[in-house]
Amino acid sequence: MSAAVAAALAAAFLEAPWRAEELAAAGRRALGLRRAAWLERLAADVVERHPHPPCDAPRAFTALLAAHAELRAASAAAHRRGHPLRVRHLAAVPARMGRARWPVPALDGAADLAALLGVGAGELEWFADPRGWQRRAEGAALHHYRCAWVAKRGAPRLLEAPKPRLRELQRRLLREVLDAVPATPVAHGFVPGRSAVTGAREHCGADVVVHVDLTAFFASVGAARVYRAFRSLGYPEAVAHLLTGLTTHAAPARELRAMPPGGDPDERFALRQRLSAAHLPQGAPTSPALANLCARSLDRRLAGLADALGASVTRYADDVTFSGGPALAAGAQRLVRCVGRLAAEEGFALNPAKTTVRGRAERQLVTGVVVNERPNPVRAEVDRLRAVLHRCAVHGPASVRAPGGVDLRAHLAGRLGWVEAVSPSRGRRLRAAFDAIAW
Repeated sequence: MSAAVAAALAAAFLEAPWRAEELAAAGRRALGLRRAAWLERLAADVVERHPHPPCDAPRAFTALLAAHAELRAASAAAHRRGHPLRVRHLAAVPARMGRARWPVPALDGAADLAALLGVGAGELEWFADPRGWQRRAEGAALHHYRCAWVAKRGAPRLLEAPKPRLRELQRRLLREVLDAVPATPVAHGFVPGRSAVTGAREHCGADVVVHVDLTAFFASVGAARVYRAFRSLGYPEAVAHLLTGLTTHAAPARELRAMPPGGDPDERFALRQRLSAAHLPQGAPTSPALANLCARSLDRRLAGLADALGASVTRYADDVTFSGGPALAAGAQRLVRCVGRLAAEEGFALNPAKTTVRGRAERQLVTGVVVNERPNPVRAEVDRLRAVLHRCAVHGPASVRAPGGVDLRAHLAGRLGWVEAVSPSRGRRLRAAFDAIAW
């Protein structure tokens, strides 16, 4: 059967009023048929499967028609009669914005996306790179990202920072599109009005706190999942492909070859595999919001699991924390295994080395906040900050060297801001010591 027949029917159906009799009539005109009972059955089945016209997915709709039993049987019968189905009228398949669940801007095609971003069609094609040309280029000057490895416990982390022009486009996408999508109640990372502190507060005073870590969180979110996320916002296939290209990155081979030591061989191999395919780059402004969007299903399942156990659950990026009473404490290991299965089904994996189960008698730490009774900063960190502030006040700021050669005042102000956010009372005392320094 000619693919043109399926394309002609798809275009005719999507242009017609969405009723079975109207679709059948449009199909007859497209194929030049006076009567066709099979077309009426096909149209009725299409309307039953799709209560609304799939204007945002013309390619998938064309493929559905091409594989439909009614069309395949009609085509085979026509060939046997020596009069194969022919296209009499072939219109361009229309692509329009689908049904949007959230108030995102309508983008029917590439021209609308280019207008939203303030770029020309050529620039949009260059930055989205739908054919992957610049990703395969040898010269670093042609790539849109600067990469840097960061050593840590276990396998190292690859930071992929977009260059200024792409970063500007991603920030506009974040502001105009992704900020319109609300986060789930479970997510506390990269969500306006929430933070590591708000997530930690959910677990104060619990009998047990169970923490699991999702390994290579951003790298685990591949381009296919990002594409589906943009499609879930109602964007047509072509627009979703461009948006995916603008927000994902495949690490060049030269960067993967430069991976520093750290981690076991299996962990390093898995990380290379994820980074070599298009994924959410850690360092792009859009990656946190897209990661939260792609993890919505995981969040819902974690929330359902917590409700069933009478527990609380939060997720701050890759840190998932459960807390609860004696029943949760007794089944903590079963909970970890269950979370591992849920994560695997959603395309993530747990890092066993970072799984912890802590009771009341231990220091319960959630995203750097002690939650045994109420939110508190780690005491050793507060003591070190107090000692540095005292030294600056007595001997002058020149007597202290900031780590990494950063500005000392800004460095200390950042550490002080964290303490103030976690414990305002301790923060006030340290703020007085900070203000007493002769800068």
